[in-house]
Amino acid sequence: MFKTVLFRLIAMLCGLIITSACGAAAPNATAAPFTDGNEYVTLPAPYQRDSSSGKIEVVEVFSYACIHCAEFSPYADELRKSLPAGVEFKSVPAPFNDTWVPFARAYYAAKKLGVLDRTHDLLFEKKFKEQYPINSMDEIANFYASQGVNRGQFMTIAHSPETDAQIKKDLALIQAWGVDSTPSIVVDGKYKSANIKDFPQLVALTKWLVQQELKAKAKDK
Repeated sequence: MFKTVLFRLIAMLCGLIITSACGAAAPNATAAPFTDGNEYVTLPAPYQRDSSSGKIEVVEVFSYACIHCAEFSPYADELRKSLPAGVEFKSVPAPFNDTWVPFARAYYAAKKLGVLDRTHDLLFEKKFKEQYPINSMDEIANFYASQGVNRGQFMTIAHSPETDAQIKKDLALIQAWGVDSTPSIVVDGKYKSANIKDFPQLVALTKWLVQQELKAKAKDK
């Protein structure tokens, strides 16, 4: 009799412990996978976007001079292709210093000439994987010339007042976002990637932030 009562008490206690444990685990199961102030930061309002397209923006701040950007490039391509309707992926070349400015000029010249899609990843590959000397403006122009681009035309666009103005605008925007390293992701001018452990996590964070913005816009309608 005593053993039976003791067994039932033990069983009840075990049940309570398991229920409590499950109850404690439940909130974590629905907790956000990323934390503001850790993997990302919310930027102060008013939020500054790269354009007024009306779409949610995913902006990669990068540089052809950055080896980590070269490593992230395949992930950026995958991210661009996976974004849902109503979301656009954009790239902004960071003119952080005099060494990086020629690469920003190259980005906009290639874009203007319509060769950006086929030369973007290739420039990374030639510079970092194949160790081609692509550093100065002349060497950068040589790379594009090797891809069939008119060298003189490329240099004219790269040093045009239009390109100068765009680079100046980019620098002001990047500074407003507080971006000081590459690659960085800024979502809708509102969220900036922060302490990221690897590139898959950066992609996952970006997709999650996009979903938060899509949900917010749906509620506002």
